[in-house]
Order: sequence, then structure tokens, then C-alpha cells
Amino acid sequence: MENGAGRFLNVLVVDDSAVVRQTMIALLSREKDIHVVTAADPLIAIGKMQQTRPDVILLDLEMPRMDGLTFLKKIMAEDPIPVVICSSLAEEGSEAALRAMEEGAVEIITKPKMGVKDFLSESARALTEMVRGAAHARLRPSASPLRSSGKKQNADVILPPGSRRPLTFTTDKIVAIGASTGGTEALRECLEAMPPDAPGIVIVQHMPEGFTKAFANRLNQRCGIEVKEAAHGDRVIPGRALIAPGNHHMLLTCDGAHYAVEIVDGPPVSRHRPSVDVLFRSVAKAAGPNAVGVIMTGMGDDGAAGLLEMKQAGATTVAQDEATCIVFGMPKEAIARGAVDEVLPLPLISTFLLKKLAR
Repeated sequence: MENGAGRFLNVLVVDDSAVVRQTMIALLSREKDIHVVTAADPLIAIGKMQQTRPDVILLDLEMPRMDGLTFLKKIMAEDPIPVVICSSLAEEGSEAALRAMEEGAVEIITKPKMGVKDFLSESARALTEMVRGAAHARLRPSASPLRSSGKKQNADVILPPGSRRPLTFTTDKIVAIGASTGGTEALRECLEAMPPDAPGIVIVQHMPEGFTKAFANRLNQRCGIEVKEAAHGDRVIPGRALIAPGNHHMLLTCDGAHYAVEIVDGPPVSRHRPSVDVLFRSVAKAAGPNAVGVIMTGMGDDGAAGLLEMKQAGATTVAQDEATCIVFGMPKEAIARGAVDEVLPLPLISTFLLKKLAR
């Protein structure tokens, strides 16, 4: 990686579209330390990987001769390499993208079926950040968010800061979780351990619009609690986890004896929509000491400022430890800001939450 180590960051683009391959070369090669190689299908890619091992692979899911998911499984089983899925699958294909994340893909870019070249050009900054972040992902052999470009905003653009609590509020306990890269599997492990009477849970997982509903439905089939993509006005009740819909912010509100969520538009915060910072600030204001905040694996710093606000409001705060994170970016930043009470490995987080919030 011509980066301090004196070598290039080698990126392999595997896509049957010549337009996508050419555009990726043009965009990523603007960076002096990134070297791009392309392949029209996985079989060609295998030959090129034998010549030079890539640091990151950008992979389509629908290709001739071998589909992307089969290729991904092969990579993760034999020699794990960070993979970013760049898929033109529509919503009906969301299940395939979710399976790719379960198999070890670290990020997803949803490309349109039309106007792909313009879309990729407009997303150049986010794409470059994603590739650089993926290169530092911690991967394990498999047993089986989009970022937004532009000025980085904080939560003030969605919800003004302040410590005001409702005049009447519930003492029910609540859990707020934020995650990004690697978060789909971390959330699955945490939520599968929750009993049917677990405290209400609100979640932001950086994920493109159209994928959060399929992700929630998949978790709902596997977990003992109800898991659903949040809708405006949904109640936050014991035995239910609400996942913020892609491309919308989610806020917690308290109306008398009940918690509920608001789904709002607005600019990206910490370069994300939904933003963990926005959710955590709203939890600090609505629930205060009755909440526990958890920041999980992910690149960047979204959630660090909001978790500190939760701690200052009296909430207990938890960060996933480095050893079990795919990317130790968000937890690391939260720890550095003094926002974290407990640093725990992923398998212990659910147990800690249940003990902490026991009635």
C-alpha cells in the first residue's frame, strides 16, 4: 500500500459489467496508494488472486460461471479477505445481500440498475472510505450504511442538545444499540440470547435502505423476541427490538408511561443516516438513567458522542471489545472519549444487559 508501509493497497474488482470495472479503476486510481485490478467473473478473479493477493475485494453478487455468494464462501473458508459487496439487487434480492453479510462481507454498496457510472462517481468519497476501512477489518474463517459524502454533521441538525426530560416518564428499562461494519452478526448473537421478556431494544445498524426490513425479518425468525423494522409511532415494549429503517433517523420519545420511536428525515449525521449519535442523544433525553447504551463493531466514530451524552444522563454504557470486533473503530472512539463504563467481549454483552436491567 504506498501508505507508510511502502506498498500499495491492492483492490480487486469482480463484476461482469465492463462499465463498473472501468469506473472503479478511474475512481479508485485517483488515490496514489490504491492499485486496482479487475476480473469479469470469479474464475478469472481466482487466477489473478494467485498472482497477487488483494487487500480488499469489491464483489458483485450476480455473475456468470460462479455467483458472488459462492465465491464469497470460498474466499472466507480458504483465505479470508475483506469483501465489500457492490450489488444492483433490488429489494427482492435483499435476502441474498444479507446472506453475503452473514458469510463475512464487511460492507454493502447498493448500486442502481440504471445510471451506475454516475452513481459510482457521485459516491467516490464514500467508496474510497469504505475500501480503506475494509482493509483494516479483522476477519475470521467462516463456519458457514452507507456512508454519505459531504460535510460531516453532528446530532444537532436533527435533535437539539439539552438535558430536558419529560415531565412524566416511565421507569421502564431500555437498551439502545449502535453498530456498523460487522454489526449484523454481532446483533444476531446478542439478540438470539434475549429471552421473550427482555427489555425493549432500539437499534441503529448502518445499512442501505431496503435491506433493514429484510434484516429485521430474518432476525425475527431466529430470535425469541420480536424484531422488526421500526415504523413511526411504534411502541418500545419488553420483548421487542426495533431496527431503524435505512436512510431515516430514529429517535426515542417518552409519552407518559410509554416509550415510542419517531422516524424522521434530515441530513446525515456523522456521515450516516440513520445515525447512532441521533438515537443515543434521544435516548439520553427520553430515558436517562433507565437506559443502557451499547456500541458495537464498526468503522468511524458514529455513536461516540451520543454514548457520552447517555453516560452523562446517568445511563450505563458498554463497548464491544477489540478482540471480538470486525472493526474496532466506533468502540475505540467511544472509549477514547470517556463514554464507556464497561468493555466486554461480544458473548458477554447480552448476559450483562439482562443482569443490569433485571427488575
